[in-house]
Amino acid sequence: MTALTTTEPSVSHRRAIEALRAGVPCLDAVAMLGSGQTEIEDRFLDLLGTTREGRASGMLIGGGFGSGKSHLLEHLMRLALDEGFAVSRVVISKETPLHDRAKVFSAAADCAVVAGGSGPAIAGAAAALDVDGRGFAELLRWSLSPAAGLNERFAATLSLYGKIRDLDPEFAEKLVRFWSGDPISVPDLRRRLKAAGEGPVALSPVSAKDLAEQRLRFAARLFTAAGGAGWLFLFDEVELVGRYSLLQRAKSYAEIARWVQGDHQVPGLPVAAVLAMTDDFEAAVITGKKDRENVPARLRDRQTPDALALSNRAQAGMRIIDREMTLLTPPDAAELDRAYGRLKELHGTAFGWNPPDIAGLERLGATRMRQYIRAWINEWDLVRLDPAFQPDTVAVQMDSDYREDVDLEGIPEEA
Repeated sequence: MTALTTTEPSVSHRRAIEALRAGVPCLDAVAMLGSGQTEIEDRFLDLLGTTREGRASGMLIGGGFGSGKSHLLEHLMRLALDEGFAVSRVVISKETPLHDRAKVFSAAADCAVVAGGSGPAIAGAAAALDVDGRGFAELLRWSLSPAAGLNERFAATLSLYGKIRDLDPEFAEKLVRFWSGDPISVPDLRRRLKAAGEGPVALSPVSAKDLAEQRLRFAARLFTAAGGAGWLFLFDEVELVGRYSLLQRAKSYAEIARWVQGDHQVPGLPVAAVLAMTDDFEAAVITGKKDRENVPARLRDRQTPDALALSNRAQAGMRIIDREMTLLTPPDAAELDRAYGRLKELHGTAFGWNPPDIAGLERLGATRMRQYIRAWINEWDLVRLDPAFQPDTVAVQMDSDYREDVDLEGIPEEA
């Protein structure tokens, strides 16, 4: 028993050290180092309170490469889980372009987690539903109301789920997978509804884009019906949209406005979002590529109501980036001392030794937190292998790359 007790902290500490060395966010590292961004934390907790009341909203945070944005998102994830929220952390990439709502929802549904849960969160919420309770009845009543803006499939599948969950677990699982993003056979669904005594149900066509938005609304309300507080989306590396073509940048700006303003087309939706991007995006892309002028001009040329609406939303998104981005606070001397002391303790526990003091990087205003952390870890690694070695670390600044690359836009789900 004693050996197990001494081994477990070492494993978790080493996992944290390796994550910090690689610059990859990790719950172990976040739990042991904390955040240091108290202003953003306070705003975030206010955001969760607003969301719990049924008012969707979001915030945009910014910082330089290596300033700790991903680390902060992981910290906010822990706070939200403690508050009872389901949380999805979505990294913008070629596979998950911000402007593709279907792919964003699919990624979010796949990675959604809840505190103490195991397996997919949407499936867990469905399993936790009391089909005879008030939460289920309110969810069904809401899904039937015009205010929910849902296709008839949602009320039909929910009603059917309540009747067959215990009688036909296999088909009940198909219903849950439909809520999570999988297709469902309409003829098969009609047969099941008829067999359950539901009678004929109109199931009108719905586009993949609209279905993704409706699944988001339904799943958010499903989480609260099962006893949760709502659904939080954490978007990382949003700056990748700067490498899209002009039209896809316009669509992405519109999505930034939608998430930050909580504009999901229905009231009372318990959805929150935090988006993280580099702090030089406005200067390099919106100003540097003249998007303020070029985006509305390109869309006006199309002379359609949809293009005009997109232009207005895209301009709102650009204003949010320009005026509403909350910047990470650079670490001051006290924060660096705290991080250094904690990391020294972590390294010692992880590798079973007593690390000496090391110089690390010179403390300059332009140096990023990740650079300090990696320098400390690397120098302790070297000294641990050769106690006589005297490391001298040099930091090289990495510039953001905003060159257009249409391959990063992905193939639209509807295609």
